[in-house]
Amino acid sequence: MPLTPTAINDRLNLPKATIHRICQRLLDAEWLARDLDGKRLLPGRHLVAFTGRLAVFSRYMHARVAILRRLSEEIGETCNITIPVREGMVYLDRVETRWPLRIHLPVGGTVPFYCTASGKLYLSSLPRSKQHRIVHSLQLDSLAKNTITDPEALLDALKDIAKDGVGTDDEEFVQGMVAVAVPIDDERHRLMATVAVHGPVHRMSFEEARRHVPALREAAGELRAIFLEDRP
Repeated sequence: MPLTPTAINDRLNLPKATIHRICQRLLDAEWLARDLDGKRLLPGRHLVAFTGRLAVFSRYMHARVAILRRLSEEIGETCNITIPVREGMVYLDRVETRWPLRIHLPVGGTVPFYCTASGKLYLSSLPRSKQHRIVHSLQLDSLAKNTITDPEALLDALKDIAKDGVGTDDEEFVQGMVAVAVPIDDERHRLMATVAVHGPVHRMSFEEARRHVPALREAAGELRAIFLEDRP
């Protein structure tokens, strides 16, 4: 619906001169356009293009979550997508288990590289010299009963993870929680994200978690197709 600057300002509550100045700048930059009456404002060509891309992004988000939801319902535990950043692995998407008892690790939260399934998988994908440099720079605090706190032992564990391409967390990050992760690769077959499942040991043993790897790999393939299709 076309709006006048005054109607827009009913929401913003800015000085009248300020809202008119902002609207004029947006008109000049073609983010807004005038309606036929010359008074009311419409989305300009740049805003139309931008919102069109937002619609595409929304479909992209829905597709990712739909895959995670199906995977979570198949396995019966929480599934997530993480991406590596400088500080650790960040939760990009997450679908919670239907069980009332859950381990709360929110979307946008960062978890360590050295003691999580996704983080260890990422480290294992790096060149050995870079692995060595990163591992020896990390503070390997003991967070649970099986946390690996010795750098050389962690490097050995990363070798095993690199062989089968499955990240593992056997009560290393949170006491009583296990997890496995598989990679989502880019077009050059480098890890760009991971898809993982985690759950409490009283519902899913470490061995049971590993049995879900084929389902995780199938989901990773679908997610990879979405990631690559929607890259600019």
